[in-house]
Amino acid sequence: MNRTPAVRAPLPPLRLVELGGTGPEDVVFDNSGRVLTGVADGRILRIELPQRDHPDHPAVVREVGRTEGRPLGLDVLPDGRLLVCDAELGLLRLDPDDGDHGVEVLADSVAGKPLRFCSNVVAASDGTVYFTVSSHRYGLDDWLSDIVEHQPTGLLVRLAPGGEPEVLLDRLQFANGVALAPDESYVVVAETGAWRLTRLRLTGPDAGRRDTLTADLPGFPDNLSRSPGGGFWVALAGPRMPPLEWLHRTAPRVRRAAAAAARRLPAPPPRAARVVEVDVNGQVVRELRGRGRQYRMATGVAQRDGRLVLGSLVEGSIAWCDL
Repeated sequence: MNRTPAVRAPLPPLRLVELGGTGPEDVVFDNSGRVLTGVADGRILRIELPQRDHPDHPAVVREVGRTEGRPLGLDVLPDGRLLVCDAELGLLRLDPDDGDHGVEVLADSVAGKPLRFCSNVVAASDGTVYFTVSSHRYGLDDWLSDIVEHQPTGLLVRLAPGGEPEVLLDRLQFANGVALAPDESYVVVAETGAWRLTRLRLTGPDAGRRDTLTADLPGFPDNLSRSPGGGFWVALAGPRMPPLEWLHRTAPRVRRAAAAAARRLPAPPPRAARVVEVDVNGQVVRELRGRGRQYRMATGVAQRDGRLVLGSLVEGSIAWCDL
């Protein structure tokens, strides 16, 4: 099958919105077009970006919740409430418009084990929630050790309305971003440690079948979001590294030793922001790269009305641009 080569281009000039906190790991748009993100001190922030005809006006940042843990992936429900994957507390739900900022715990364990590293979440139209657990061996602070050890302990979990968390996929290589197809016929999981997007069919004769939607991505896929074209935006937290790929082919004891060393060494310097767009068939159709150190280690990406917003595990701001 002939495929059109992906469009590769620099990211348009980025504008930064300082948050007074670090690590806006994921970014989502709410039903009114405002941006929601969570930072390392547990705050959930809502950002009103400048209007298109006044791009130089300052953005408005407001705290709308607090988890008392470490919020990561987010998803906005039709009624405006927010699902939050908290790396320390599990799957949460809160109402950004509730002045009391109450937080409801939806799940704090799965398969008899505490939710140690709840990562990202998406809700289907029937209220079913799909979320990922990145690792059963390591927490957020030791994410690099999980990537180095390369033992597949990530999970995709389903929580039906009124039900209990149910593991749909196990043995995932650092399960991360999650998104649903436009018709909700499948769910996609980013396997960061394997540079791929894995698909689980939800409907039709192949329901329950797992396959690869996109293989050999040019970097570590992190959070996902639906693109206006019907495909998916993928944030790439860093580029492929040949020494790491070589290490992944070594014996488990070698990888365990390397993972232990990674816990004592600083993480590699973050790279410039980079995102790709894939279509519903898994083909990469667009790749956008940042330059220099203006904004590094993109871990979240979302688009609405021609505006692209990025989040990062290491920055103290979100970034946005008009495409």
